[in-house]
Amino acid sequence: MGPPESAADAFQPATVVLEEDLLDLIAETSPLFRLFIESAKLGVMRFHLTYDMRAPQFGAPVTDLYAAMLDQVQWADGLGFDAVGLGEHHGSDDGYNPSPLPLAAAIAARTHSIIIQTAILVAPLYDLPKLAEDTAVTQILSGGRLELGIGAGYRASEFETFARSLEDRWQRMGETIEFLRKAWQGAPFQWDGRTCHITPVPAPAPPPILLGGSSPAAARRAARIADGWLPPLDPNLWHPYREECLTLGQADPGPYPAQGPIFLWVSDDPESAWATLMPHVLHQLDSYSRWTREAFGKPAGPYAEAMTPERIKKSSAYRVLTPEQTLELADELGDHSVFYLNPLLAGIDPAEANKMLALYERQVHPHLPCSAAKNPAQSH
Repeated sequence: MGPPESAADAFQPATVVLEEDLLDLIAETSPLFRLFIESAKLGVMRFHLTYDMRAPQFGAPVTDLYAAMLDQVQWADGLGFDAVGLGEHHGSDDGYNPSPLPLAAAIAARTHSIIIQTAILVAPLYDLPKLAEDTAVTQILSGGRLELGIGAGYRASEFETFARSLEDRWQRMGETIEFLRKAWQGAPFQWDGRTCHITPVPAPAPPPILLGGSSPAAARRAARIADGWLPPLDPNLWHPYREECLTLGQADPGPYPAQGPIFLWVSDDPESAWATLMPHVLHQLDSYSRWTREAFGKPAGPYAEAMTPERIKKSSAYRVLTPEQTLELADELGDHSVFYLNPLLAGIDPAEANKMLALYERQVHPHLPCSAAKNPAQSH
């Protein structure tokens, strides 16, 4: 099955001291998911798709993008990819995906093996009983392939839309995990002075809950109350999580895997491809710059400076490579690593994305001695 015919260190901000909320933002562009734990245990390269579902006016129509996303994930599932990650934002002018669970359910209906991760779901915005129910149904539809990554959020406008308190979001994170644990036992329980009974129970088992955060304290908290940890682009934040897991007598999550670029595009003509892709990359970076301004009063971190095309092309975060260069990159990353593709970034034309995936399938994938480089027929 080929691609459908229809339808890292971002700029290395080493000298910038970032607030925890800002690091959460950076993590969105290169989410470090539970597959880190799996790759640590298996010692293999893991393959991951990610989608934001942005549809800026200069890009492809939103209906084409959603249809293409489902086709592409089905293709990746057949090829043996390990996971697909789905973010969440609200009130974005470009339509950034506001509904990761419905999207996860749609993906579940089109796939058989790929892990489906919310990365992240903004937990403080949710009604807890409804979140527990929708997650349970999505887990059932996926046959147990859902991983519920949750974060606290940072954009004041999103909290205003949902009549939530931005200041209380960290407390609500802990409450969310506690509620879900109780809810998925299937029995009535008391919560905030009322009786709650959540059905159905997620099957074959409750999905793992992965906690987002950007500090050593958050890492240790994840080890104590969650099933996994979603750190930002700082391998140093993996160490406190791993240490706390071992202190608590839990399984060793292993060392931090090497990370591929947050955006990778395979092309026989990189310069020509950059001309097509650059408006989409710039749009994504400009959007995050504006969101940091909203949250922190000014653009910060890797979004503080003007993102010129020249600077982007020199970064390690956004790469356009030939098939040969892509194989060299995979060799450099090694077996204990994560390899990302984001084929519809900020509204990229699905036809162009599918050409890229076809080139990847022909000239890259068969030569990767990793978990995904297997006969597609063996993945189901």
